[in-house]
Amino acid sequence: MSPADLKYTKEHEWIRIEGDSGTVGITAFAQKELGDVVYVELPTVGDQFDRNETFGTVESVKAVSELFMPLSSEVTEVNPALEDKPELVNDDSYGSGWLVRIRLKEASETDNLLSAEAYDDYTSASEE
Repeated sequence: MSPADLKYTKEHEWIRIEGDSGTVGITAFAQKELGDVVYVELPTVGDQFDRNETFGTVESVKAVSELFMPLSSEVTEVNPALEDKPELVNDDSYGSGWLVRIRLKEASETDNLLSAEAYDDYTSASEE
């Protein structure tokens, strides 16, 4: 079960929205599919992105996967711990393995995100 207090994308990113800010990471489903994460490439503070725009990559022993911004936003913080410990994405994808913190540009875009229940339904359908 995905945490109910988060919103999700079909590209397997999660976002915790707090007012006009959010914290973004990849889901447990995504990190499990990727395998052991060995490198994370993230943007810099101040970078701006449109919804669904690529904002970085996650490299694992299996593949390199692009990261997609769930909402139009400006990056306000990048997780510094991932530079030395990219495996945090595997160990705690919803906690210490977060990727970036953002300031939202368009609150109405949250209507395009999935609830935890909808995301779980989506991922279970893709596993069949």
